[in-house]
Amino acid sequence: MTDTTFPQCRIAGERLLNPDTVERLLNKICSICGVRRMIINGPRLSTAHEMSRVIKVGNQEIQLEVHVGTIILELENRDVIPALKAVCDEIFTKFSYRLQEGRFMKTEASLVDYAKYGPDADKDMLGLSDPKSRSGPVILQGSR
Repeated sequence: MTDTTFPQCRIAGERLLNPDTVERLLNKICSICGVRRMIINGPRLSTAHEMSRVIKVGNQEIQLEVHVGTIILELENRDVIPALKAVCDEIFTKFSYRLQEGRFMKTEASLVDYAKYGPDADKDMLGLSDPKSRSGPVILQGSR
């Protein structure tokens, strides 16, 4: 079980994001100190889809497998939220977005987590697995 004292935020754009916007947004988010975990959500894309392409986040290339609609973040503390809002204000200029604070990630292991990672799973990986994905989660080294 993860520590319940860590605040969580959800960034939800008015529209689904194109890969260029996702790349810019994720790079800005990764440069913010205090982001612990991140999940990107959206409808799954086939590998032949034009939105399914490789993006570069930090120094790592990532195959974009979803058409990103929301980004869920777990933060070290609430002091990070103003920096996130500034980044979102900079990126979302052509349409609106919502930055919501609440509980969006699982805090206890589910059957899927147990099946994917086993009984001795890393507690920081809870809720990060996609049962339909054949690859594991992508781990980015951000700044702390």
